Amino acid sequence: MPKALLFGTGSLGTCYAWVLSKALGESNVTTICRSNYDEASRNGFTIHSKLWGDNIKFKPRITRSVDEAVRQSASDEQPFFDYVVIAAKALPTSPSTAELIAPAVASGKTAIALIQNGIGIEDEFAQRFPDAPVLSTVAYFPATQAAPAVVHHKEIELLHVGTYPAAAPRRHKQAARDFAELIGKGGATARLHDDVQRERWVKLLVNASWNPVCALTRLRDQEFIKASAGLRLGGEDEGEDGKGDGLQFIREVMLEIAAVAQAYGYADVNEELVDFQIGRAAARELPGVQPSMLADVFEGKSLEVDAIVGNAVRMAGRKGVAVPLLKTIYLLANGLSESFARKKVPS
Repeated sequence: MPKALLFGTGSLGTCYAWVLSKALGESNVTTICRSNYDEASRNGFTIHSKLWGDNIKFKPRITRSVDEAVRQSASDEQPFFDYVVIAAKALPTSPSTAELIAPAVASGKTAIALIQNGIGIEDEFAQRFPDAPVLSTVAYFPATQAAPAVVHHKEIELLHVGTYPAAAPRRHKQAARDFAELIGKGGATARLHDDVQRERWVKLLVNASWNPVCALTRLRDQEFIKASAGLRLGGEDEGEDGKGDGLQFIREVMLEIAAVAQAYGYADVNEELVDFQIGRAAARELPGVQPSMLADVFEGKSLEVDAIVGNAVRMAGRKGVAVPLLKTIYLLANGLSESFARKKVPS
């Protein structure tokens, strides 16, 4: 039976730990916990899901570190992990996440699955583990950790899966198929793609616009729309094209992101898709959606600003695509994130 290691067991990691526990058995799934370790080690995890049911309890192996997980696994009949699943936030760390998971990656045997937001996040893993299949995924899975080891999940769940890079060896493609099938066996939904980067760009339209803007303003999306309505920045009460000034600004940011995606060959990440997303936001009722960066701001946590915004700005520069709005947002959001980090360092 395959074995999986979950690096990052917050809201998303907990839910996929449960999915993998259903597919593989709890004894074949190891989780690495930090702030929720005490509760998880005593009582396991609890999930309240509108899709799968209330008060779901499970208890896989629970450890504090990769080294501890490797030591526990060493005495098993199969001592290595078939999958290392990274569900931690995509934050720059020292040592890097790739270095932190290295003891658990068995050459030629372990596949690395990235369940993380952002664009251009895979290189550090592909370079550190050139022989390992790197599986890039895009998750649509609204969940929050309401208390240590207690997660609330809404009714949506979907995981897009593909190799990195798209032109990966046959063995890596098979690893992606096997992982997608494993997710399905656990009762969740996975869609396999030959090139999953298109799905990353589609999600980035929303993530790289709404996430930092809501974080900077401390407003949910619909609250931001209402707050900026009637400012008459374009000389009209509703801004250009009948949209409020705030929503028009978000649309312009999304168009910059779409231009970068198109420069990398994803022509259908276009104005039509942007307007679809703008229409979804405009139709929401107050107070609207609270993006993950806004939740992190309220808790004074570092933001995934590099993975979600900064990398897109850097990729735009490499293709000569002008993204002045996105660049401004990145500089401001990066400063906000840095302010939280500085407060944690004793003066």
